[in-house]
Amino acid sequence: MDMTLRFLGAAGTVTGSKFLLNTGPSSWLVDCGLFQGLKAMREKNWSGLEFDVADLTGVLLTHAHIDHSGYIPVLAKSGYRGPVYATDATVDLCKILLPDSGYLQEKDADFANRHGFSRHSPAEPLYTRKDAVDALKLFRSISFAKQTTLETGLTARFLPAGHILGASIIELGLPNKQRIVFSGDLGRLQSDTMLSPTLIDHADYLIIESTYGDRKHQHVDIEVELAAVICETAARGGTIIVPAFAVGRTQSLLHHIEKLKRRGAIPDLPIFLDSPMAINASELFCKHLDAHRLSDRECRDACGIATYVRTTEDSKALTTNRVPKIIISASGMATGGRVVHHIKNFASDPRNAILFTGFQAAGTRGRSIVDGAISVKIHGQNVPIRASVHNIDALSAHADADEILAWLRNFRAPPRRTFIVHGEPNASAALQARLSTELGWNCVIPSLGEEVSLT
Repeated sequence: MDMTLRFLGAAGTVTGSKFLLNTGPSSWLVDCGLFQGLKAMREKNWSGLEFDVADLTGVLLTHAHIDHSGYIPVLAKSGYRGPVYATDATVDLCKILLPDSGYLQEKDADFANRHGFSRHSPAEPLYTRKDAVDALKLFRSISFAKQTTLETGLTARFLPAGHILGASIIELGLPNKQRIVFSGDLGRLQSDTMLSPTLIDHADYLIIESTYGDRKHQHVDIEVELAAVICETAARGGTIIVPAFAVGRTQSLLHHIEKLKRRGAIPDLPIFLDSPMAINASELFCKHLDAHRLSDRECRDACGIATYVRTTEDSKALTTNRVPKIIISASGMATGGRVVHHIKNFASDPRNAILFTGFQAAGTRGRSIVDGAISVKIHGQNVPIRASVHNIDALSAHADADEILAWLRNFRAPPRRTFIVHGEPNASAALQARLSTELGWNCVIPSLGEEVSLT
């Protein structure tokens, strides 16, 4: 029986995670995410499926981030009616993230039509909010660590990966008795809020992420760094704009800010959480206490320090309010959402600050700002960046290169082959070099669309 693995996303790039595993009698898609970042990469979302949905047995989802889950509504629109397996927390998060993704695409298409930004007439969303809601009917919950038989001879276990709520390492037992492990996105080995990635000691084939394969996180005290930015900005009468991922990063940030406020290390500035998705995710954080490190009290204290901004009108009111404050808003790479409007309104004032909290993918507005752009284009206008710009990399939810190596060193023996994915070319190449020289492993960087035989 010839088993194959096809790399339909997250190969040579960070986003668009899709891996098609053909076991012979069945075909399984591990992750089904959107390409994000550079325009040429985003346009791949419109290229259509590279397989027949009628041949697809099921989908296995490592976690809820849109670059891993955001293409599922397209799959459903194309006629897929099989199961989408994910952990309880991932299913709950997808109920928030996927409809929001569809809604934002509808809004972007409408905005493009009204302002003539699209070369298509009319511009259409990749999928709508309704498409996403319909796709959610396909989801099936699986508990952490429970071994599930997917079909005769094929089993799956979803193991905590850290990273975000519900994130999993997926371990598949193959019909030929071999084991294939998909790391998903590995979290930090020592996180203040999230679980540590489950240690794995054996795999015949390993698909490992490399987002931070060429970098190490700053060894800094997160709260000292946060306090410095907040205090300096407040002293000059400014506002701190924090583009933050709605799931995980926002909750971690609130936890640290609450601790700083409680001990008087920062001024008592008003804090606004301006992201309906982040508000809902924060509520889920308190629901799934087994999926992170915080106690119920710590959860509620962290989520209770911010004023929740739910309506568009209240969000717009923040842009005219020049009182020093902290605005936490999605998206984390400033690619869309309400934070873009806040950057547009606050970035040109040198009293203000823009605080990023982790990796900024190539081609994103966040990457341009972090790299020192003097202006960025927002809604067709060039917006000057005069606010101070900061990036507290230590808040990242991704394991860095050293942490990935530490996780891999738990393997009793090298996998037969290791496939390095989910990274920009330099990051993947750096991780490949370290695996080869430090561990002596046989590892390759697959190209987009490549199919390999697992024999």
